[in-house]
Amino acid sequence: MGEEKEIVHSNLNMASYGFGKFLTEFVEMAFTAWLYYYYVRTIGVDALIIGVAVVIYAIWNAVNDPLVGYLTNKPFKFTKKWGRRFPWIMFGGVLYLFSYLLVFSPRMFLPNLDPQSGAWIFFIWFIVSTCIFDTFNSIFFVNFSALFPDKFRSVDERRKATGIQTPIAIIGVALGALLPPLVIERLVPSTYVVKGGLIMVIGLIVLMLSIPGCREDQVTIDKYLKSSETEEKMPFFKTLKMSLKQKAFLFFIITYTLYRSLVICFQASIPFFVEYILAEEVGIQTLLSAGFLIGALISSPVWAIVARKTNNNKTVMLINSFLLTIFTVPFIFLNSVWVAFIVLILWGFGLGGFWTMIAPVLGDVIDESVVNTRKRQEGIYNGFLQFFGRFAILIQAIVFASVQTITGFLEGQPLSAQPSSAIWGVHVHFALIPAIFMLLGAIVFWKFFPLTPEKVKIHQDKIIELNL
Repeated sequence: MGEEKEIVHSNLNMASYGFGKFLTEFVEMAFTAWLYYYYVRTIGVDALIIGVAVVIYAIWNAVNDPLVGYLTNKPFKFTKKWGRRFPWIMFGGVLYLFSYLLVFSPRMFLPNLDPQSGAWIFFIWFIVSTCIFDTFNSIFFVNFSALFPDKFRSVDERRKATGIQTPIAIIGVALGALLPPLVIERLVPSTYVVKGGLIMVIGLIVLMLSIPGCREDQVTIDKYLKSSETEEKMPFFKTLKMSLKQKAFLFFIITYTLYRSLVICFQASIPFFVEYILAEEVGIQTLLSAGFLIGALISSPVWAIVARKTNNNKTVMLINSFLLTIFTVPFIFLNSVWVAFIVLILWGFGLGGFWTMIAPVLGDVIDESVVNTRKRQEGIYNGFLQFFGRFAILIQAIVFASVQTITGFLEGQPLSAQPSSAIWGVHVHFALIPAIFMLLGAIVFWKFFPLTPEKVKIHQDKIIELNL
């Protein structure tokens, strides 16, 4: 049996790779937290219309991820020189950042359009701009994520790389959460354009910092090209069917989708929580965001150490699934800024742990697939993961549109004009429903996820033996 080094890449190289994660978390936080609020509150488009638009966007969002993974998971003319993933990461990353600005700029081109009579024009703008944005997001992120299990081969190196990149990514979330409230005025659309410009400039700088970590070495490139010469190309739907037959992948994506549903509903609810529950100015959102970021920053290296000491990725992820559930529940009742801040620190502690374990657990799942199929299909698996994870956006749209319609939320109106039922509705889509999502995800993972430390070790040894 061959022997593979436990740690191959330097800490600096791992940190550079982590800036790619910084980028996606930075942009996603600034996007998710403000998208729905901008169109419904700032512009004043009907919540049901925007809910339908988000559903259409979410469907495209889900479909294009596995397609991108499938189409880019093969050699091209540039592969030998530039690598399998690196060109797509750079190409997608640059256009991803430029298209972000488009989503928040309809008022630049339609300054006087009435949100009621012109609602369907805003509807079309929303769909076109978000679908363009997400296409480039998929090209960037699917290839960036697919690089992880191929670049970091051993369990120890994956845990170490995750321990280094997660705090960097959390700083990305911090900027994505803290920066927008500093420049946004709730009812001034032009301030969202300023926000978009800042996101784009910072993002381009971060993308450049990620270049060393996202470059593939020549040994990895040559190994891939050699294996691709004899590798049979499976049809897309056959590949999807095969991956879903793998129990570890199936139950991981169920838990991941429910986790993403929690996070997206939670993030998108924060502006509503600040305005309609706390009755505070937008700047308070910066304080609250700092709360869960403090918790995540403290916890992520702690959980990386715990995973290494216990050698049990499943248990660590399960613990944090339950922590996220427990600390979401208080927001069903909370209406105090400082109590919310303290609870958010605790919520962030669970978030940091779950977040830290996503890449190592997915790496274990992909290792099992490699052993079973004798093929490295990281791009396809990451595409499928994003496909199901993107359903969280669809779920968030349905939850928000349904809850706000049922509870009588008045689009574009301040707190004084809202009925008491609408205020309760904010608690429901902020905490009650997300807590149920995460509890279901934790139970599924606990009962059905099959990869124990012993099985993970067997798969690692077999991959070394097969030289894959």
